[in-house]
Amino acid sequence: MSRTRMEHPAQAATVPWPWLAMSFTSGVIVLYALPALPPYFLILIISVLAAILALVPVSGAGLWLPRWGRWSLWTAAFAGLGLAWAAVHSGVRLDQQLPEHLEGEKISVRGYLCSLPQPGSFKSLRFNFCVHDWPELVLVGPEDRDRLPERLRLAWYGAREGGLPGNLLELVVVLKRPHGQVNRHGFRYEDWLFRHHIGATGSVRSVARADDVPCNWVCTYHQVYADVARAVDRQFARADQLGLIASLLIGNRAHLTDDHWQTLKATGTIHLVAISGLHLGLLAAVLGLLARALMVLVPAGRLSERRRRQWVLAMVLAGCSAYALLAGFSVPTQRALIMVASASGYWLLARQSSPWRPFIMALVLILLIDPLAPLDQGFWLSFGAVAILVLAFAGRLGAPGWLRGLVLAQFAIFAALWPILVWHGQSQPLAGFLANLVAIPWVSLVVMPLLFLLGPLAFVVPAGVQGLIQVTLDSVLAALWHWLVWVGGLEWPDLPQFPLGVLAAQGVLVLLMLRVPERGFRQAAGLVLVIGWASAILSPADARPRAEPPVITVWDVGQGLSVLIRDGQRAVLYDTGPGVPGVFSAAESVLLPGLQGRGIGIIDLLVISHADSDHAGGLYGLVPALDIRRVVSGEPVEAAAAFPAPRPVGPCPTEPVVLERLELHFWQSSSADDSNDASCVMVVMDTASGSQVWLPGDIGRSVEAELLADRPDLLNGRAEGGRYVVAPHHGSNTSSSRAWVNALVPEAVIYTAGYRHRYGHPHPDVLARYDAVNSRAFSTACSGELNLTFGPEQVTVTEARVAAPFWIHRPGPVRDLCKSP
Repeated sequence: MSRTRMEHPAQAATVPWPWLAMSFTSGVIVLYALPALPPYFLILIISVLAAILALVPVSGAGLWLPRWGRWSLWTAAFAGLGLAWAAVHSGVRLDQQLPEHLEGEKISVRGYLCSLPQPGSFKSLRFNFCVHDWPELVLVGPEDRDRLPERLRLAWYGAREGGLPGNLLELVVVLKRPHGQVNRHGFRYEDWLFRHHIGATGSVRSVARADDVPCNWVCTYHQVYADVARAVDRQFARADQLGLIASLLIGNRAHLTDDHWQTLKATGTIHLVAISGLHLGLLAAVLGLLARALMVLVPAGRLSERRRRQWVLAMVLAGCSAYALLAGFSVPTQRALIMVASASGYWLLARQSSPWRPFIMALVLILLIDPLAPLDQGFWLSFGAVAILVLAFAGRLGAPGWLRGLVLAQFAIFAALWPILVWHGQSQPLAGFLANLVAIPWVSLVVMPLLFLLGPLAFVVPAGVQGLIQVTLDSVLAALWHWLVWVGGLEWPDLPQFPLGVLAAQGVLVLLMLRVPERGFRQAAGLVLVIGWASAILSPADARPRAEPPVITVWDVGQGLSVLIRDGQRAVLYDTGPGVPGVFSAAESVLLPGLQGRGIGIIDLLVISHADSDHAGGLYGLVPALDIRRVVSGEPVEAAAAFPAPRPVGPCPTEPVVLERLELHFWQSSSADDSNDASCVMVVMDTASGSQVWLPGDIGRSVEAELLADRPDLLNGRAEGGRYVVAPHHGSNTSSSRAWVNALVPEAVIYTAGYRHRYGHPHPDVLARYDAVNSRAFSTACSGELNLTFGPEQVTVTEARVAAPFWIHRPGPVRDLCKSP
């Protein structure tokens, strides 16, 4: 009689640990795609129940779950554990944020510096501050104190010449809750703050020493690290390459200038100045060879081969850990240390198993120690690069030569990391392939060995030898830097903007070319790549993605304005947001990532309403990166002067500009006596639905009255599909007169203002006037990026913060969330 084979729970429970580890990892990562924080206690209970079901019988005697059923239960159990683990940590961080009622108040805090002070914009000093207590704050109960932020991000404007007076400080600060610009693409400051456990940001009003603040071991470490940084600054003060020496030696990037960052970004070599796997991996290899040589000196028979390997591993881990602490123990350094430890254990202990096992072990350890690691772009790039190298080279029958291996490694990483970079809103610089081809071996074989040897030696040798050491380090770093500057200065063609799926397929194809031994397959794959690239490069210059239906994007650029109008293949940009050359630019942080994410490289019409920096400040970062066909402005002479290179700027048009479905109507005051009133007003009219979107720049009340009298054709009755207005002058009380509001009667009004900005926009009286005509109020400070999509009959408004992850503050009434300071 035949019997169905059943398994005992002890046998069925032997699910491979890598599978369980990847289930746990998946649970952690899934959390950060959720719009709301799930109930982690309930998830934990479900996970435990799933594990119990996988271990015990479900029905009558002798009947057990089949293998696939138990595997499914174990997968669900460990994925749930990962989800709950990450949710617990995220919930704690969300709880420890500044209460709203303390925003804008002067507060005294005592604690210690927990980062090296960095020079910031407008002659400021920026640093992280770990709070010990809030001496003057009256709290309701101890639970309130537990919810106050433990770490602050502060800026001290007008810092004294000597900087901060010590490590233990008492500060008077003005704080606000974590807040940043939220757009569909580009860097989000709020993500960075949440990732680094910063519960409030603010400015310093006064500084005093507080030597009586208790200093625990974490505080002591930060104090010692600051002392080391100051010692390196003193020792290498006369070195021309001080910025690179401090970065590579101890991870202090305070001396890197804007020119440094631009060159590193242009050549894709920012990873060189972060103490990461490249540096720790090299150190591990050197320490392993030295430790092995020492073990050879031990008499035979005193130690077994296994014990020798264990001693070598212990010395490697001790040395790498010491260097990681010396280098500031930053998040990338911690991640690199765990990866190097896993790999070192795998190799030195001679484990005969798949190289994926130490990879998975490092992944799980990092997520156990730091479950918020997936919020770092570096997390994906680090593990992505290691995975690519394993896929490309592990288990090959014959090892390639060092030169061929270096070229193949760079080629594989360049192609396979491309989709990860695009997924994070970054571009893949073509210069990076050539730059890294020389920079990586030069740093690995020349720069870092000399730094490890001569850096510490410079502190113990006589002054005369110190000069020689500085010259030596300067020379090797100068050679590296000249190479990067030369590569970055070459005229590189722009890479095609492939969709993410195409880039992923391209990366897989490249890895298959490296792995599959059949020559015919490699030739066929190479032919596919060549055809794909040729079709992308030779495609018509005007081949652009279409926007159907038309959509208007009001970007969140802080206190400023920038609006993108897309209709079919046509793209019009109204204003470029704020910017100060050499300090910051909305074009670099918001506009360019937003345009790139939408596949837009051509702007058919750029309208600069007027030349104020909050409307035209982004020109410096925008113009070199885009093909701009036509430029007009309400102040053409002043706008032309704001361009980084001479180019013609026309006056505000007098005739409409017709796109496909949309018509753009322009108007400018004939009696304007200042820059704001000279704004070039643009009204977007939808010929299909009759909807209107008004972009009035910064015009004041008198010019509003002039416009209403001069263009009654734009106001003949209520717009059929509704009228939407970007509030003049960001909602200032100098604009949006009662006559203006009553004439337009907008369906919605949009305020483009900074969160708790010193100007206090929008003004309460302006809010009241629009409320009186039942206009819905939106603000980029509260809603993030706004998208106005033209439907068949009306406009649909979507807010970026509504679809943002759970750690991003949700929008609320403008009157409640956007309070003036």
